[in-house]
Amino acid sequence: MGGGNGVDGEGVGDEGARSAVRRRFAEAAREERPDLALLCLLIGAEAALGTQRNAAGDAAGEQEHTADDESALDRIVDEGQAELDRLAGLLPFERGRTPAQWARTLQQVLGEEQGFGGSSSDYQRLESSLLPEVLRRRRGLPILLSVVWTEVARRAGAPVYGVALPGHFVVGFGDPGASHVLADPFAGGKQLDEEELSVMVAGATGGTPLSAASLRPAGPLETVLRILNNIRAWASPRPEQSGVRLWAVELSLLLPHHPGRLRFERAQLLVERGEFIRGAREMEEYADIVATMEPNAAENVRRAARAARARLN
Repeated sequence: MGGGNGVDGEGVGDEGARSAVRRRFAEAAREERPDLALLCLLIGAEAALGTQRNAAGDAAGEQEHTADDESALDRIVDEGQAELDRLAGLLPFERGRTPAQWARTLQQVLGEEQGFGGSSSDYQRLESSLLPEVLRRRRGLPILLSVVWTEVARRAGAPVYGVALPGHFVVGFGDPGASHVLADPFAGGKQLDEEELSVMVAGATGGTPLSAASLRPAGPLETVLRILNNIRAWASPRPEQSGVRLWAVELSLLLPHHPGRLRFERAQLLVERGEFIRGAREMEEYADIVATMEPNAAENVRRAARAARARLN
């Protein structure tokens, strides 16, 4: 199934769009130039504020908490942006830095002096995917540490961009089509040569060679969707964290482009959480969407919807 659009996603998650986080997230994702730091901070705010509103929520209660949610949200976003500004201010001023010099400066300040980095244990923590927590703990997944690197470097005027390698996220400095260097924030900002990159990609793909396509800059929305996918992957084997998986799916659906199958995943989660009628209804809506191109898949989804409704008997 192909990608969806933000309007469809918002229709699926009307209850989410009523929350302060969801509203701002949807608006930020539709900007001509999406603010990567803001979107990541809003993901962190979603986790911190616990805005897992669904059909079982009390609409009146949601209205009562709106002012409190807005105030807490402002604090999380403002503190995160201020910390990124502060870190950028720690970079010593120097005109005409080469890409390698920019990479070394970020390695020294963020990796060595500020202690940002990662280890295998960070993959087991939800906090490793939440920018406010990564800024606080100085630990995180490669993609979140790369967000810190790119956002701090961008504020300082560096030519910087994220690179979504298969299985790993790194940062590029310079011109991606000409002179550039790549650094690994997960390893404290270590610069990577072509051989190291080739080994990294081959290890993640089972032997696929390094290609130019692997090194292209990753856009903000692509990066955000990958972060949300990581959160979904973290929560998936943890049934007690179905609420986390649900809000990660719902935020993904608010992005202008997203995998259409996320609509079905959301419906399945609603059923798993006991919302049989709403889950079944959303399954049927999804089946109607895919019926023309995938009739067999649509019938399987309708069968799942009937099974969900039957659980009420």
